[in-house]
Amino acid sequence: MYKIAIIESIHEDGIQLLKDNPNYDYEIIHDVSEKNLIKKLPNFDGCSLRISHLTANILSHCKKLKVISRHGVGYNNVDLDYLKKNNIALLITNNANHITVAEHVLYMMLFISKGMLSHDISVRDGLFNKGIAKIETFELLNKDLLIVGFGRIGRALIKICKSFNMKVNVYDPYVDNETIFNLGGKKINDLDLGLKNADYISLHVPLTDETKNMINKNNLSNMKKSSIIINTARGGVINETDLNDALNEKKIFGAGIDVFETEPVKISNPLLKNNRVILSPHSATWTNECKIRMAKLTIQNIIDFFEKKLDKSMIINL
Repeated sequence: MYKIAIIESIHEDGIQLLKDNPNYDYEIIHDVSEKNLIKKLPNFDGCSLRISHLTANILSHCKKLKVISRHGVGYNNVDLDYLKKNNIALLITNNANHITVAEHVLYMMLFISKGMLSHDISVRDGLFNKGIAKIETFELLNKDLLIVGFGRIGRALIKICKSFNMKVNVYDPYVDNETIFNLGGKKINDLDLGLKNADYISLHVPLTDETKNMINKNNLSNMKKSSIIINTARGGVINETDLNDALNEKKIFGAGIDVFETEPVKISNPLLKNNRVILSPHSATWTNECKIRMAKLTIQNIIDFFEKKLDKSMIINL
């Protein structure tokens, strides 16, 4: 019998897969402190992982551990070097959340473009349409969108945005021209030029040495004053201090941020007091439907791994 640790609770539909399979036993670990994980995890053959961190120090105590299944697609909360050196598999739910995140991007684009924060406050304050002429708003129709990173989420987003007749440029050095063209986009090779010409920018890249601070004061200062940037990828891809300055100095119009350099976000983060940005708590995937899909796929990946029938697209090659 395989013992599986569920690090932080997931939807019951995922847990049910383990309950229904006599070859697996499981335990939900709610206390994700390093001390408790070092105490608990050595007893398990596999684990699921949401947003908690598995450091090399924790993993070094887990001699039985064969597989980590992420409840999502990002994996900057796991020590990849340790996994590679110790032949521990890392799995992701690569086809569970792309539509959900693309919808969240669209919501943020529309919310900012239509001035909804100002409109909502005006109505609640009894002002109704007084001052409405001072609120600057935009249409998405025929605007230029730059998608940075063209994986499943970027490809879902382009399909949605083409319905607004948006002109879509794509920056992704790892995706060929034909793939982008067939989905209605145009591949560009110069990120700074793409940022300079875009009305909307949506980021969909992992956090790596290459992408850290990819968006910074240098390229923010060259963007359109009417531009809106959305980050549902990873905190650290945008330099948060530079973004806050660019918003305050009106170098860009607005931003939508779902992910932060430090999570939970620190109360001292200046973006929390900036009314030119809308924020969400790393919740772009957190719909009822997506929670079920991710939970079931997270656990099914573990089962398929041990039963040697895992879809290879779920495996991160370290």
